[in-house]
Amino acid sequence: MVLSYSYLWFDEHQKGLKEGRKDTPAAVIAINSQIGPTDLVYVVPITHSPPQREGEKLKVPQEIKRRLGLDDDASWIDVTEINAFAWAGFDLRPTRRGDPDPTCLYGYLPSRFLAKVQNAIQQNRAEHKLKLVPR
Repeated sequence: MVLSYSYLWFDEHQKGLKEGRKDTPAAVIAINSQIGPTDLVYVVPITHSPPQREGEKLKVPQEIKRRLGLDDDASWIDVTEINAFAWAGFDLRPTRRGDPDPTCLYGYLPSRFLAKVQNAIQQNRAEHKLKLVPR
């Protein structure tokens, strides 16, 4: 699933911010339904900022972006940090402002691409390069 979400970057969290500065597409990479009364959802951001180091981001193919209804600019999924929030959190946003039937859902990542994202996240976790921001 790709949601419109007020993503809180790790550096913003470190500065004490509680709310993301802007809404961004975020991919759901895992859901834990066994730790409380609601599901705990883990998301990673989709950003226009290119990677600065090897292994920190995966480029989103244009075909996937088109299917999700995202812009034509190059985008990457950051696989070095995660937001975790209780479903349905306060930080979900409508994909299109003013839509008479608002939704926070852009669509779904193909399973093969999602597996690549999850593998990259696991690699960063194993190398202690993964940052978690609880919301």
